[in-house]
Amino acid sequence: MTGENKKAARSDLDEAALYFHKHPRPGKLEIQATKPLGNQRDLALAYSPGVAAPCLEIRDNPAAAADYTARANLVGVVSNGTAVLGLGNIGPLASK
Repeated sequence: MTGENKKAARSDLDEAALYFHKHPRPGKLEIQATKPLGNQRDLALAYSPGVAAPCLEIRDNPAAAADYTARANLVGVVSNGTAVLGLGNIGPLASK
């Protein structure tokens, strides 16, 4: 592949990546309810007073947090954007 063809292919990939990240909704993640919230009972179980039972269970048995919260399904990545792999210092907003 010639240098010009590589440049065109890269440009096509960049354009496709920008579209991919923007449409149909910006970003790659969304927050969605994992429990039904269709009636008063569902809300009572999810919030007050129902939320007290799992809170107290976790207080008494911290390992239960994996059973009653999203803790076991989440990971956090924190960056100040000064050393993003392959991009260098792009700042905190761009490194999101």
